[in-house]
Amino acid sequence: MQVVYCNHQTAGLDIRERLAFSSKEQLDNAYSVLKKSYPATEMVVISTCNRVELYTATQESEVGPTHQDLAKFFSEFHQVPISDFFEDFLERTGPDAVRHLFQVASSLDSMVLGEPQIVNQVKEAYQRATENALCGPLTHALFQQAIRVSARVRTETQLSEGRVSIASVAVGTFGKGIFERFDDKTVLIIGAGEMAEETLIYLKDEGVKRVLVVNRSLENAQKLATKVGGEAKPYQDLEDCIAAADVIVSTTGASQPIVDVACFKRVLKKAGNKTFFILDLGAPRDFDPAVGEISDNIFLYDIDDLEGTCEKNRRARQKEVESALAIIDEETDRFMHGVYHRATGPIIKQLREQWHEVREQEVDKLFSRLSHLDEKDQELIKRSIEQIVNKLLHPPLEVLRQEAREGTPHGLLDALKQLFHIRD
Repeated sequence: MQVVYCNHQTAGLDIRERLAFSSKEQLDNAYSVLKKSYPATEMVVISTCNRVELYTATQESEVGPTHQDLAKFFSEFHQVPISDFFEDFLERTGPDAVRHLFQVASSLDSMVLGEPQIVNQVKEAYQRATENALCGPLTHALFQQAIRVSARVRTETQLSEGRVSIASVAVGTFGKGIFERFDDKTVLIIGAGEMAEETLIYLKDEGVKRVLVVNRSLENAQKLATKVGGEAKPYQDLEDCIAAADVIVSTTGASQPIVDVACFKRVLKKAGNKTFFILDLGAPRDFDPAVGEISDNIFLYDIDDLEGTCEKNRRARQKEVESALAIIDEETDRFMHGVYHRATGPIIKQLREQWHEVREQEVDKLFSRLSHLDEKDQELIKRSIEQIVNKLLHPPLEVLRQEAREGTPHGLLDALKQLFHIRD
């Protein structure tokens, strides 16, 4: 098992947004390319505003893609030079890859510690890979267990208490530093996905009354607007809606910024020099960062701006983090033991069968030359030879079993060499 990834801890948003898969269609195309290149490899991609990760797994007899192979794929698919991102593009293998996914699914690796959205993103990523026929026995087991581990962490720790969403941290920390109240503000939501809805619900709890929703699909905008008592607006009215808004939350997932400097200057001609609080939660970003430099009254924040505040949140809850990490270590060991047990079981069975087949052949040859032996003598000889074979098999098979229990598969080859007296 292997994962290659970059996330908010290893790479800036400028790198993450260039490597992200901004639509289901783009991800499906990526899966198609990967499937042709590595037909024997199981794969799952997780692509969110905070991370881009590719998990791979192969059976013992197969050779999967290397770290460099997968970096080359990202480079060619996204047309990004490898030199631009390789130092930020990390790799984990074996138990470390398993532990990493469990931490991701349990939101220990999230920017906002304990946030609930990531486990749904993991589920969606797993489902998408399954629909593309890229999951197999190992990834099915891995992702199903990751979802169960996430549930256990939520149940047995207090990570999910307090501000545990990007929306709550952004509005509670940055928004309240700009506006004393929200009940007299107009909020514009650009996009109609889960994060947009979550942010809007938080703002409604802060007293917001007027909500505008703009999305490329007017039908989806109407669905979200109906849920929250807002007004759906056609996408072509975007500039007018920005001009009317005080608070703007954008989560479209578009491949390029949808609001640039020229666009916002047109907005200002309509709106005047009022204060804007803009929360750009898109990856890639929906607003050109230069928009925030047009005026002192424009407060533009993106995902990376939240990182410092979220780190304080993490330090304040270190005890819960330690409890969650202990659960994840335990579950990682359990998962790896199961994997190694399934891997060594057939090997042990095959070795036993091979050796006992050799024993039967040699006993038959011996008895054909010693035809004078009676049935009792033959039985004694059979039993003695069987005991010799079992004693010879015992040490290497114990090595196999022990390493399956301890989760250290690197010794399997040494055990087989010991068994067959193979020299390097």
